[in-house]
Amino acid sequence: MPALAETPRTVEEGDLLWTPPAAYCALSGVERFRHWVNARDGLDLADYEALRQWSVDELERFWAACWDYFDIRSETPYRRVLDRQTMPGARWFEGATLNYAEHLLRREADHPEAVVFHHSSELRAPATMRWDELGGQVRILAGQLRKLGIGPGDRVASYMPNVPETAIAMLATTAIGAIWAAASPEFGARAVIDRFAQIKPKLLFAVDGYRFAGQDFPREGEVEQILSSIDSLQHTVWLTYLHPDRARPAGTIPWEKLLNQPEVPRAQFRYERVGHDHPLWILFSSGTTGLPKAVVHSHVGVLLEHCKVGAFHLGLRAGSRPFFYSTTGWMMWNILLASLLQDATPVLYDGSPIAPDSSVLWRIAEQAQVTHLGISPGFVQVMQKDGLRPRLHYPLSQLEMILLVGSPSTPETFAWLYEEVKPDLWVTSQSGGTEIASAFVGASPTLPVHAGEIQARGLGMDVRVWDEQGQELDGHVGELVVTRPFPSMPLYFWNDEDGKRYHESYFGTYPGVWRHGDFIRINERGGCYILGRSDSMLNRYGVCIGTSEIYRSVERMEEILDSIIVCCELAGGRYFMPMFLKLRPGTVLDEGLRNRIARRLRADCSPRHVPDQMYRVEDIPYTLTGKKMEVPVRKILVGWPLEKAASRDAMMNPAAIDWFVGFRKQNRVMLTS
Repeated sequence: MPALAETPRTVEEGDLLWTPPAAYCALSGVERFRHWVNARDGLDLADYEALRQWSVDELERFWAACWDYFDIRSETPYRRVLDRQTMPGARWFEGATLNYAEHLLRREADHPEAVVFHHSSELRAPATMRWDELGGQVRILAGQLRKLGIGPGDRVASYMPNVPETAIAMLATTAIGAIWAAASPEFGARAVIDRFAQIKPKLLFAVDGYRFAGQDFPREGEVEQILSSIDSLQHTVWLTYLHPDRARPAGTIPWEKLLNQPEVPRAQFRYERVGHDHPLWILFSSGTTGLPKAVVHSHVGVLLEHCKVGAFHLGLRAGSRPFFYSTTGWMMWNILLASLLQDATPVLYDGSPIAPDSSVLWRIAEQAQVTHLGISPGFVQVMQKDGLRPRLHYPLSQLEMILLVGSPSTPETFAWLYEEVKPDLWVTSQSGGTEIASAFVGASPTLPVHAGEIQARGLGMDVRVWDEQGQELDGHVGELVVTRPFPSMPLYFWNDEDGKRYHESYFGTYPGVWRHGDFIRINERGGCYILGRSDSMLNRYGVCIGTSEIYRSVERMEEILDSIIVCCELAGGRYFMPMFLKLRPGTVLDEGLRNRIARRLRADCSPRHVPDQMYRVEDIPYTLTGKKMEVPVRKILVGWPLEKAASRDAMMNPAAIDWFVGFRKQNRVMLTS
């Protein structure tokens, strides 16, 4: 992949940063598929956009083609691709019986001794696992789960870190038709109980603790609370990870005991092949306010979507080594393991991305020869502020793609990666979520990269931009909507028998049309910009302002490490828009800095973007998946009690929210009168 000229230090939104070489395009999965479907169906789809338009115009033909292209193996033939093009309730591939885990593991037979995982943690040195080791342990564990009485439809919960044992547990659970649900061990007990109590799991995989940034976090107390609060649990499997010399709690089953069993040959193992509407797993929304939504996905829908997104949008293929920094409670962990569908070799890591320094992930990427690296824009901003220059210390010869995940990315983030990591990179972003186990808008290896821009709408995703009246907008900001069904739509929410919560979450605004809750703009070349959650959009006297625009402007300033801004609607139709700033140590928020911030916002954005007041805070509150908690902060400021506005156990830094509670108390008169 030849490099372009070095990226300039000043970059504007939409600037061209990289064009994929023809040879790189030709080798990509999406280009191979385009040629394949043209030849098979007698089409003349000239490029990605033509393929995308066909994929939504001919929805059933596209997904049937994906089924054939990826050689989806079903014990019984499907009767039809889609029963109806209405939402919610559309049913995909009725009549098919298959298993998601079986497809993830089917490459084992091709090369049993090849490496399937690279893995490391703050407690374990870098190591590898072979395909036959993974498949063998999955088969043993699956058999033991069956002996414990776990079967199709039973829920199995995990409170485990990002280590191979957790992957084995997920694959074994889904291999027997049981339903997987996970919470990562940094969740507090209350957040875990809020999730797992909804679904009444029969078995829990639990860890004794973990290490993060050099600090040990025992979890025996949290597990005890979980077990005492969820009476449906019949078995607890205990993984000793933090303290190998400590005795396990009474009544738990040691991980080693379940795995120290006779080998189960591949030919003798029986996968539970399930129907189109059988649940695969339950993913949980962030749960920053109220109980997290328990989102149920199907084997069929997720399998098709993960084949598509891995091969066509992430550019994964046999031999790829993807490393997406993630915890086990975030959808990106599921996407990482789904790379096995493309015969890729995932890299797992459990630990801090910035301790002992912000080079941790680059060292792992170099050691494991990572090809596809997934990191958050916030992490990139930390490296920028630290003056890190990875290209001077890490050759990263195999690295070909960086995926920015978790929040909107700025043009400066894109440019820094080209300048300080590698000039011949495919840098891209995406947006989707837990609800679909994938992305609506994302990447294509055949398209150029423009600064700050998500490359395209996803194949098979009829993404559009609508105004409040349901009229389509061309080149303007509006609601991200999807007007036709897609296979990885949730089957339902758990404990939502009449579907009311599901319907209200996505179909209450535009009947029959999925409203995702993001503001989006799509330009004339099909590039996409996510401007933040529509429920956190700043609405100042009827003018909508995207928070991402403000963060991009302010957080480029040397003095500012982080920020959050909200707009509070007050009595009498008034608005109060405060900004809260985390400053570099030694920096004072004086009148001079306030004026410089205001001038920057007027110049970069508009006078309407300037906050009414600016306040210094010690920390900005984030969810455990790295999203700024704008809505909970706004709710607290307008008078919501903390317990209704935010769940502390679902936060990355729970103490950060307390400052805003105190601010509300001190400024009650200003915020209410």
